[in-house]
Amino acid sequence: MPEGIEIEMYRQAADAAIGRTIAQVNAPDGYFVKNSTAEEVRAALTGGVVTSTGRIGKLMLLGVDGEETALGLRFGMTGRLVLDGLAPIERLEYSSGRDDPAWDRFALELNDGGLLRVNDPRRLGGVELTPDIEAMGIDFLAVTPAKLGDRLDSSVALKARLLDQKRVAGIGNLIADETLWRAGLDPARPARSLNQSEVKRLSRVLRSTVKILFDRGGSHTGDLQDHRHRDGRCPRDGAPLDRRTIGGRTTFSCPQHQR
Repeated sequence: MPEGIEIEMYRQAADAAIGRTIAQVNAPDGYFVKNSTAEEVRAALTGGVVTSTGRIGKLMLLGVDGEETALGLRFGMTGRLVLDGLAPIERLEYSSGRDDPAWDRFALELNDGGLLRVNDPRRLGGVELTPDIEAMGIDFLAVTPAKLGDRLDSSVALKARLLDQKRVAGIGNLIADETLWRAGLDPARPARSLNQSEVKRLSRVLRSTVKILFDRGGSHTGDLQDHRHRDGRCPRDGAPLDRRTIGGRTTFSCPQHQR
């Protein structure tokens, strides 16, 4: 959290910066600038015009001066985008509800007095010039049964494969658990154990789940969400939920209907 849904919300909000000139780059936290220096980022962006926004998985992109420069923004576990004092998401699940200026890791001052900033309490995000998007998997909004099936050819756990951003980019812990719960698939199954019908079902349910969660306001709005605790029960059939660690993440699933 934030997951691909939240980053898409950030991208849509950032559209309001298109056509505006970057008057100044504030990069007070050198650790937050990846694979270059703060000075290099300032030199590349200052005076440039924001010409586009984009997103691949959990990576948001700002195009500056056409295709000449791309700025990648990653938001880690607790990063929020705020533009002109407005945040598409006021508070992230599992994060502080405060908007402490000390947590502003990066900002673009715009020539009309506006400000685009990244507020990240835990500093797990970062900004990068010309990020390598070739290493990323297919975007979670572009999944089809055929593309998904190719990426599930592995003996690792199904959920772990879905969380692998080099396979499918944009799925996080909450989207994965909600999707597999809705699809009736055990997250611990070997990914390649799914038959063709199950792959089609998973692809279809992923798309519908993402749409539902986006319309509700975020990846934390799933039907399973309120039951993600030690004594949680499946909201579909009432069975006690299994709580396991899969793919390095705490995982909740129903042993009764997820097979």
